[in-house]
Amino acid sequence: MKRERIYLFDTTLRDGAQTEGVDFSVEDKRAISQALDKLGVDYIEGGWPGANPGDTAFFDDAPKLETAKLTSFGMTKRPGRSADNDPGLVPVMNAQVDAVCLVGKTWDFHVDVALNIANDENIGLISDSITAVVQRKREALFDAEHFFDGYKANPDFALACVKAAYDAGARWVVLCDTNGGTLPEEIEAIVGDVAEVIPGDHLAIHCHNDTDNAVANSLAAVRAGVRMVQGTLNGLGERCGNANLVSIIPTLVLKPGYAGKFETGVTAERLHHLTAASRMLDEQLNRAPDRHAPYVGAAAFAHKGGLHASAVEKDPRSYEHVPPESVGNKRNILVSDQAGRSNILARLREIGLVVDPKNPKINRLVDEVKEKEFQGYSYDGAEASFEMMARRALGAVPNYFDVESFRVIVERRHNAVGELITVSEATVKVVVDGERLMSVGEGNGPVNALDNALRKDLGKYSSYIDDLRLVDFKVRILTQGTAAVTRVMIESADSKGNRWFTVGVSPNIVDASFDALLDSITYKLLKDDAPAGLAAAE
Repeated sequence: MKRERIYLFDTTLRDGAQTEGVDFSVEDKRAISQALDKLGVDYIEGGWPGANPGDTAFFDDAPKLETAKLTSFGMTKRPGRSADNDPGLVPVMNAQVDAVCLVGKTWDFHVDVALNIANDENIGLISDSITAVVQRKREALFDAEHFFDGYKANPDFALACVKAAYDAGARWVVLCDTNGGTLPEEIEAIVGDVAEVIPGDHLAIHCHNDTDNAVANSLAAVRAGVRMVQGTLNGLGERCGNANLVSIIPTLVLKPGYAGKFETGVTAERLHHLTAASRMLDEQLNRAPDRHAPYVGAAAFAHKGGLHASAVEKDPRSYEHVPPESVGNKRNILVSDQAGRSNILARLREIGLVVDPKNPKINRLVDEVKEKEFQGYSYDGAEASFEMMARRALGAVPNYFDVESFRVIVERRHNAVGELITVSEATVKVVVDGERLMSVGEGNGPVNALDNALRKDLGKYSSYIDDLRLVDFKVRILTQGTAAVTRVMIESADSKGNRWFTVGVSPNIVDASFDALLDSITYKLLKDDAPAGLAAAE
């Protein structure tokens, strides 16, 4: 039996950006777009061109996508204006995109109170706007705002609005549960009614999560006939968020009842990127991932020791509804020394270290990992630091250089033109091949100054780190008070396109930062096969 196609529309960059405390930079948007494209979503809504400088800059230099259609967002034209003469609509339609999504009113209450126009005029606004998009040879989508509330209040008018969009050439008519108050049984019934007027393969669903039913509502709409699902990564969105694509996608791809009937652009191979995409978003937002998130959380496939652990090892299906590897996650057996050894050995194999399981150094490494995590280290998001720790425990890291000491001074003063500035200056003393080298660097912060000082003269290793750059620097406070313990995460990259994360933990933020920085440089030297120092060779 041929499977029907379900299309996936991501609005993390637009609707997700309305989350309290979320403010995406242009670079954040580019990185998230590429992760979504790699995952296999069909549409990526990038924002509203012309509405703010950030969205405009993003569309002016849009990322190159392999499969996803970049989509701009805006409103239907204003009353009393033509589509070609609406300053809010024209930039949306003229953006260099594959598709255009326009939101319009479908609840007669809003037409009367917010727009203060007749119902028939509102229907004309929708039709004219969609027609203008189609004439520009863009794929048109109509976002039927507050559709379910509008349908319950005046079904004839709500249906007339969406029918006007469809008749004008809209590829997709998106039924929006804008305030998130509709329940699954209502969604399924109303979508069934709409599907008698508009074909299901032209219908989409967009649910908010105000009753914690956005995922259930989206799946109910699929059962009722819609063939596009909209949502965001990790359920970002205003108030309680949007439907969480990170939960919806694997359900559609893996679960009986959906997998056998439908197919998406997310193949089994692409689904392996799901956990990485979810956690990457949290890193961009500098927040801790939800450990208990379905499918992708660090605890999603975690099992306590004892009978559960034994059962899982013998038959994973007993306690795991899908294989963790299918979504890029991994099983975690807690409170079990043997499981700890197994996890460590598996990680070592992943980084190319084959070690005898009976090697006593493995036990010491297991204990060190537990102790470090107790202190606040987190290696789930800092694989490079874990590799450095593991290799050091096994004696597999060359001694490139030794840090004798470092010092950082932060000075706040007036410059020559009387401006108040803050300057950081770092001094680092290292020993390379028995030679003591001292370098001084300035920066816009202590970490930047330390990085510049180390780069200035690392002897024969300087050429290996010429293309090393610090991409991101995030700080998380682990304990409260003036003596708080701080965890620093540094993301680094090189000219080959490699990216890696390192971590440092200390009550002193500069000390934590320096440890993460050292791990990053050492990791770079190791991966580039830099020669060992003379002292190590002897």
